[in-house]
Amino acid sequence: QVQLVESGGGLVQAGGSLRLSCAASGSIFSIVTMNWYRQAPGKQRELVATVTSSGSTNYADSVKGRFTISRDNGKNTVYLQMNSLKPEDTAVYYCAAGPVLLLNGGGGSWGQGTQVTVSS
Repeated sequence: QVQLVESGGGLVQAGGSLRLSCAASGSIFSIVTMNWYRQAPGKQRELVATVTSSGSTNYADSVKGRFTISRDNGKNTVYLQMNSLKPEDTAVYYCAAGPVLLLNGGGGSWGQGTQVTVSS
């Protein structure tokens, strides 16, 4: 099991930027796929970005070109750089460790979430 702690959320104006961080405990971090999800009020949770242990990345269409996921295995940390933020990016953002299939089935490890609010 991996323990995850997110930070970096906050209030920002549309067009602005934020960087989320997720610090992970455990020695298996470097071999685990890391993900960022988000959930807006009244909406289903959605996968925002994924980075594999080899550094391959994947993004939701809604954030491509604006968000960048990265990882620092030496610091056991995964990041989500969010640029050109829009009001529709407002959500609680969650860091999650494990394959997406496992996470979507209720498994894997999840952080407590960090609120991102984008004002228009």
